[in-house]
Amino acid sequence: MTTNPENFNLQKVVKSYCQADERRSWWQVANTLGPLFLCYILSFQLYDIHWALSLPFVILAGLLTTRTFIIMHDCGHGSFFKSRKKRDFLGVITGILTCTPYHQWTREHAAHHQHSGNLDYRGRGDVWTMTLEEYQNASRLEKFQYHFYRHPIVTFGIGPIFLFQFRHRITLKTDRSIDKRNVYFTNFALAAIFGSLIYFQGFTKVFMILGVSMGTAQLLGCLLFYVQHQYEEVYWGKGANWDYNTAAMDGCSYLELPGVLQWFTGNIGFHHIHHLNHKIPNYKLEECHRKNGVFHNVVTLTMKDMISCVNLKIYDERSGRMLTWAQVRALEKLATAHSAA
Repeated sequence: MTTNPENFNLQKVVKSYCQADERRSWWQVANTLGPLFLCYILSFQLYDIHWALSLPFVILAGLLTTRTFIIMHDCGHGSFFKSRKKRDFLGVITGILTCTPYHQWTREHAAHHQHSGNLDYRGRGDVWTMTLEEYQNASRLEKFQYHFYRHPIVTFGIGPIFLFQFRHRITLKTDRSIDKRNVYFTNFALAAIFGSLIYFQGFTKVFMILGVSMGTAQLLGCLLFYVQHQYEEVYWGKGANWDYNTAAMDGCSYLELPGVLQWFTGNIGFHHIHHLNHKIPNYKLEECHRKNGVFHNVVTLTMKDMISCVNLKIYDERSGRMLTWAQVRALEKLATAHSAA
């Protein structure tokens, strides 16, 4: 990890926000998991009257599941409680509630933070991103695979389902013993929970309620993660030119959300600050951003910018920008015209 001397004081700015406030942490657990379980109870009861009556609570459960994931995420970063035992216990529980093996996911996510925005270390915990040069030199099969992966239906539909319902059910060669045990325990817990619910409530009801709520959470989570690292002027570096602080400030967006969505997403929109120091609890991210003017000039996106971000597919190292497929095709036509001249 390198640090640009000009940005070194940024770490001093955020350091004072890194201490967990246990009362605020426990309150967040209460105001997230309590309503989540209540929504599920109401959803199952109202479904028996008419499925449409349960739908608002199913969607609400999905939003609360997103917030639950942020709690697990903070536990994995060591930012939610001072005690590691508390963090790991809560992380495992919230991991089960979000269909995620806490220990395995935490280790993979740490690699994302360590190498975010580094072209030399793509492929772990990030969105597959090709440079323009790589794409132009790729085979037809590689281009087809990349187009398929980057299609919105795959990125935000098939991808999340595959990741959370299948990929997270298996162990990896790089897993430690604790990671493997946690995968097995998570799978066992999920099988017991879903099996019991299906036995007592029926498959259709469980699928309609848990499937829709989990799908809502996974779609929202993947969309947030995508937009926070895939926008037009996003920073990518390589070798000695890559810088950790610059990757946080210029390689992570500030996603300005309406207050209600900001609450449900655990302030993760302040992603630039989160990447500067992942030890900052989610409930202190906004305060850190508001009180320090150095963060007010970062790239700011809103919900209306999400569609334009989704259309960005390729990173052009020369211009330092993400390109759409239309822009890539225009550059290819231009290169063909120049070579023919």
